[in-house]
Amino acid sequence: MNTIRELWNNRKMIWKLSRNDFKTKYAGSYFGILWAFVQPIVTTLIYVIIFQAGVKVQPTAAGYPYALVLISGIIPWFFFSEALLNSTNCFMEYSYLVKKVVFKISILPVVKVISSLFVHLFFVVLVFVIFLLFGKVPPIQFIQIFYYMFCTICFTLALAFLTSSIVPFFRDFGQIVSIGLQVWMWICPIMWDMNSYLGKHHRLMMLLKLNPFNYIVQGYRDCYMNGVWLWEHWKYTPYFWAVTLFLGWFGFRTFKKLRIHFSDVL
Repeated sequence: MNTIRELWNNRKMIWKLSRNDFKTKYAGSYFGILWAFVQPIVTTLIYVIIFQAGVKVQPTAAGYPYALVLISGIIPWFFFSEALLNSTNCFMEYSYLVKKVVFKISILPVVKVISSLFVHLFFVVLVFVIFLLFGKVPPIQFIQIFYYMFCTICFTLALAFLTSSIVPFFRDFGQIVSIGLQVWMWICPIMWDMNSYLGKHHRLMMLLKLNPFNYIVQGYRDCYMNGVWLWEHWKYTPYFWAVTLFLGWFGFRTFKKLRIHFSDVL
């Protein structure tokens, strides 16, 4: 509760530092913040070319082209992976602030997540426009995108407080997180639609749905394509929040125990 209170009391500073972090991330490069948008776009195009033109994946049952299936599921992953990686190393990056006694270091993981959120908001709108260009108007359930965005933020922060607390003591942990994210991405139904490929394999589908990020990916696709209301996931919504709250509790607890030693190892 003390950490949550700190975050709320320092909300203005969080917003100020988040904007500054976003602006300075690409400072000095010729194209500036454009690089924040170029990399996800190029990565998505590569996946579309490989899986649609090369592997020849089958179209979804709803009749959406593969490109739309991919981008609707990959945009929350881009946000999550970038925010988690940046948050994991935040105490190393802002070590000069961590060593200041009066500075509330609990805000740093939140700053990194909000900094990544700026790019994510752009892509949410961009994907909406792309759907319109394909002649596919997202259903009224698109208004739920803000809920699933909130889910992604909470889930990211829950993990970020844990990973960022470990890195100052075990510097290689940041690389482990990076490799783990690469493996995790292929476990999630991002490159493929679960209902189209596993519709007859109920046990395997149930197992994959234990992955909490699957809830977010499917939620984004429900907003853009499937037209499913969030309360229709009456089994998985409580499960997702139970996992997220547990990870948040464990992450905050770890952070609270280790924070007093950060200045000694940085």
